Amino acid sequence: MSQETKITADLFVTCIVDQLYPNVGVSVVKILRKLGVTVGFPKDQTCCGQPVYNTGFSDEARSLAKRFLEQFRDSEYIVVPSGSCAATIRVFYQELFAEDEELLLEAKAIGAKTYEFSEFLVNVLKVENASDFGAMSQETIAYHPSCHLLRELGVRSEPQKLLDSVPGLAQKELKGAEICCGFGGTFSVKFPHISEGMVGDKIASIQASGADTVVSCDMSCLMNISGALNRQESDIKVRHLAQILDAESK
Repeated sequence: MSQETKITADLFVTCIVDQLYPNVGVSVVKILRKLGVTVGFPKDQTCCGQPVYNTGFSDEARSLAKRFLEQFRDSEYIVVPSGSCAATIRVFYQELFAEDEELLLEAKAIGAKTYEFSEFLVNVLKVENASDFGAMSQETIAYHPSCHLLRELGVRSEPQKLLDSVPGLAQKELKGAEICCGFGGTFSVKFPHISEGMVGDKIASIQASGADTVVSCDMSCLMNISGALNRQESDIKVRHLAQILDAESK
């Protein structure tokens, strides 16, 4: 995609990126700007409602979803550096507003212009080679596909296509890559022992892969994986896809 791109995209930064991993949001914006996208940021945005919806508080989730629709109603595109939040907006909002015809139509319209970050780069901006915007890395990585990204959005090849095109990047096969890491938002709180067992299996696969870095498109998964790695005093790093593509990211 050339620098003459006439596309405007609003960033929905997500709670976890905003509060805990702001450098991921910075990398997303830098890459989009390098590709000629005018990036907007609705300053009054808040949570998309995923945690409360997953916990069963539909009324509270509906309130947050309505606020999201108001904040992003006029966006040309909405880019989300999280498969789970993008799935909430694109898939679960339609469940929330199933009995309200007007809001359901608006939710469908919002969902149609909402894209997870890698999906936007490949399917909208038609990025073929990450080196075109300066990506390069000497890391050895294993890729973890997050559940909502893979199962709800069907985004499978897009992150891999981008990773395959990064000069210098070495990749290792991750056994059981498509198995959940055990986070699941409030699932890890309600069922901590099950979650601990699942993330234990995940980091065992990561360690066995020989990778020095694990990459995903969801910081929620990476936060969970990072915690488990830290408890084992592992030197393996976690990085969002955007940080891999941003050559200036540390």
